Amino acid sequence: MSPRVLLFTGKGGVGKTTAAAATATLAARRGLKTLIVSTDTAHSLADALDVEPGEVAPGLHLHQVDTQKSLERHWGDLQQYARGVLGELGLDEITSEEITVLPGAEEIIALLELREHAREGRWDVIVVDCAPTAETLRLLALPEALDWHVGRLLPVGRRIVRLVSPFVRSVAHVSTPGEEVMSAGERLHRGLMEVRELLTGDHASVRLVLTPESVVLAEARRTLTSLSLYGYRVDAVIANRVFPSGGADEWRAQWAAAQSRLLAEAEQSFAPLPIHVVPYLPAEPVGKEVLASVGEAMYGESDPFAAHDVEPPLRLSADELVLALPGAGRADVDLARKGDELIVTAGPYRRILALPAALARRKITGAALRDGVLRVVFSPGSESGA
Repeated sequence: MSPRVLLFTGKGGVGKTTAAAATATLAARRGLKTLIVSTDTAHSLADALDVEPGEVAPGLHLHQVDTQKSLERHWGDLQQYARGVLGELGLDEITSEEITVLPGAEEIIALLELREHAREGRWDVIVVDCAPTAETLRLLALPEALDWHVGRLLPVGRRIVRLVSPFVRSVAHVSTPGEEVMSAGERLHRGLMEVRELLTGDHASVRLVLTPESVVLAEARRTLTSLSLYGYRVDAVIANRVFPSGGADEWRAQWAAAQSRLLAEAEQSFAPLPIHVVPYLPAEPVGKEVLASVGEAMYGESDPFAAHDVEPPLRLSADELVLALPGAGRADVDLARKGDELIVTAGPYRRILALPAALARRKITGAALRDGVLRVVFSPGSESGA
């Protein structure tokens, strides 16, 4: 059985690491075998739990990515080839090694290791402390974007490599990638697609963490739209650092009143998603005991580990494509068609959807965005542009 996978993200500084650590600690306290990992290079989880990586409490394990070892394991052939080429061009070994550490490699490795942990069958719950919103969206969009490029470029690339290899070796005196290098690239691609399948499946969901501030709330709304665009389900919102109503002085009373208004606005923006409130604590929540109590207060009587009933954002039928884009207005969304692909843009984010054969053969007869749901209607006939 697949583990329950919970991803936590939000604007930097809103307390997503605290929310993730509190959730994981609570899961272990309730007898669930729990793993908590991070895709954030800051590695704040160990600091929040006040522990070293490993088994940090009964049933609770903290995993921290070892970038160098994982690089060798996941794409050692690619890295070795790149280092060899740079050496042939005259760069020293140390410089070549530094250059071939890919940007974003640690985050990508964390995703690949997440897939491996999910396959183990050892865990009931896996909690993922993601990087701040923008980095998380780029990371979660990567598998499908890579799939689009690999599907078109890799077959061509193999043919080109076979044709130009003799010329490159004789004229440029630089090695060309062999079969093992191309195969390593394909393995990386397959791994990332399996990660996407895991994170968009029925057992995975995202939780948005925010604080009741207008700027943070606006970004959280856009994040919900973008996550839905890429096919990820959001099942809850966590409002952190909420002042109690009223206050002993005018300053705190004004903050409490402002937060109350923004929380009411958030309830309207994110309905029907539940909003779990974490009060503003008198001290920094560090350590397993404190985090367990934060988790209890955050979720109350609800079961944070139950399988969610959120529908997948993308649904296909015989003659219709439906894509949930909560919070998006008509001015934010653009739709285009290119061959058997549908290109959907929501704000600064774009997704290229490969249409199934049954719809790819049909023309689009209508498209409308109502109440945050994009419906594209197809009818029998030849393909045409949108």
